Amino acid sequence: MNGLVLWLAQGFGSGRAPFAPGTFGSLVGLLWFFLLLQVPSGLFYVGALVFGIALSVLIGTQAEKILGEKDPSSVVIDEIVAVPLCFASWFFILFFEEGRWPSAEYFFRLKTWPWTLGVFVAFRFFDVVKPWPVRQSQALPRGWGVTVDDVLAALYVNLCVLVVFAGRFFLSP
Repeated sequence: MNGLVLWLAQGFGSGRAPFAPGTFGSLVGLLWFFLLLQVPSGLFYVGALVFGIALSVLIGTQAEKILGEKDPSSVVIDEIVAVPLCFASWFFILFFEEGRWPSAEYFFRLKTWPWTLGVFVAFRFFDVVKPWPVRQSQALPRGWGVTVDDVLAALYVNLCVLVVFAGRFFLSP
């Protein structure tokens, strides 16, 4: 059972990368985001986000016990589940603007992939720099400290996305 827990916690092996394991885990998070969008339902998307965060807390708790350290760098399930959260505001803005469910291809096509890359880079920035209260949240007990910092970093990304969309709205003729 410990092997399965570590395999999940370490992002199917991506967290065992010799450098930047969080970035490799975040790339798996992009794949998770793509897969979530295959089901055209906002309820499913939100449910999957909540389930993923809860799973990250549980698996993060177990991984800390198995590895015997607090928030091990190889544990990247928190990055994986946080990446789709980074796109939530963009996703729902599109839904309300266009009245339809945006496809996974929308976020990864030639016209929008630079924005998708920007969201990814912003997440990595906030996850590494850890502005208040991201860093402080790591002191939370067990898997909460593993997961909440990435959720907060994703919320910072959503604020940036909202600023970009607000600028587009106010600057358009």
